[in-house]
Amino acid sequence: MSTSNQPSTPVYANLLPPSWKVKIAEWLKEDCPSFDWGGFVVGEAPKRATLFCKSEGILAGVPFFDEVFKQLDCKVEWNFTEGQWLKAPTSGGKVKIAVATVTGPSRKILLGERVALNTLARCSGIATASGLFLAKARDAGYKGIVAGTRKTTPGFRDVEKYGMLVGGVDMHRYDLSSMVMLKDNHIWSTGSVTNAVHSARSVCGFSLRIDVEVQSYDEAVEAIKAGADVVMLDNMDGETLIGNAKRLKEQFAGGYKFLLESSGGIDIENVQQGGHVDNSIDIISTSSIHQSTKHVDFSLKIDPSS
Repeated sequence: MSTSNQPSTPVYANLLPPSWKVKIAEWLKEDCPSFDWGGFVVGEAPKRATLFCKSEGILAGVPFFDEVFKQLDCKVEWNFTEGQWLKAPTSGGKVKIAVATVTGPSRKILLGERVALNTLARCSGIATASGLFLAKARDAGYKGIVAGTRKTTPGFRDVEKYGMLVGGVDMHRYDLSSMVMLKDNHIWSTGSVTNAVHSARSVCGFSLRIDVEVQSYDEAVEAIKAGADVVMLDNMDGETLIGNAKRLKEQFAGGYKFLLESSGGIDIENVQQGGHVDNSIDIISTSSIHQSTKHVDFSLKIDPSS
């Protein structure tokens, strides 16, 4: 009998900052800043609505969906758990899966409908893209970390980073304060990789990692010798990337401690082909799993007989 208090499935909702519920209130205010004309039409009659999924994907964003309706005095009951793959019935045909039920005053269900659906669709789309990318990387033999980026939608970062976690990938740094990342503009502004790293280390101390974006093998060597914790090999073609990564690991074996990260132009297609995948690379980071992903299609329909 296990004595562990840890749930078998991670409860990512426990990571969310106190401010996330305030954001949902702001989104509701944005969607209805004054009179709710449609709400007047339907009134307060208690109703039941079904949440349908109309395209396959990973369910993600349950806490956000729940909170929208909690703030509107409605109740949500789920038929699936977060992280499950929502798929079409084996009989074929169009996808239409009853995922959850929302009950409450008619006008409040409709007041929360669009905010809840948009959030769930976006979060599930990112989780789906993340999960598919990770699966392709593993199929190609990659054992390292797959991560997203900070290229998220302003005001929506909690949702998008949450989707990455549910999809099984690393969020990468959450914000500018989470890790020091020195990119080309930092290096050009300070004159060299070494200057940038030493300046950062003088204030961030031992508690923050320094990630340095480099464009060449020589810059990577300079970053490692300057004390970078992570060296990002940026926008290199597959052959150059893997060649540089192997050479760096061999050159500094048993010496400097660092991680190698590849980024730039990496998507599910070139990972599937194996061109950017090698276990000399510790981290693959890509915005393709969250910046241009398709949403999972959800709809919310009130039951006329309820």
